[in-house]
Amino acid sequence: LMCLGNEPAGHRGCIYLLLLCVTYSSLCLQVQCCRQSTEIVSAARMPYRVKVSAGKRYAWCACGHSKKQPYCDGAHRIKAPSISPLRFTPEKDRMVMLCACKETKNAPYCDGSHFKVIFQDLVKSVKGIFK
Repeated sequence: LMCLGNEPAGHRGCIYLLLLCVTYSSLCLQVQCCRQSTEIVSAARMPYRVKVSAGKRYAWCACGHSKKQPYCDGAHRIKAPSISPLRFTPEKDRMVMLCACKETKNAPYCDGSHFKVIFQDLVKSVKGIFK
């Protein structure tokens, strides 16, 4: 076994991914390993428009790894253990825009930071074209 992060197999900071592949001549088993991420990832480029209920407790995904965006599904425990969800309880029923890019300065609410993220992606794309 080998860890992709240059750590020895069985290293505590590794996550193992078991892959099964079929080749023409045989069945092979591959094990891949990668380090846990402490990085926040963007779940989407545009915010989530959701209805929240007064007095109900919500857990907004702060790491971006949740499959139930914009809410936490516990994925941070494995993928980004140093990042925790932000819990909030609305005071009244209403529609809100919850941040998906994870760059907001007003978490869990969108503050328009996704426009900066979109612009940065555009700049990277244009630079790639003219290399």
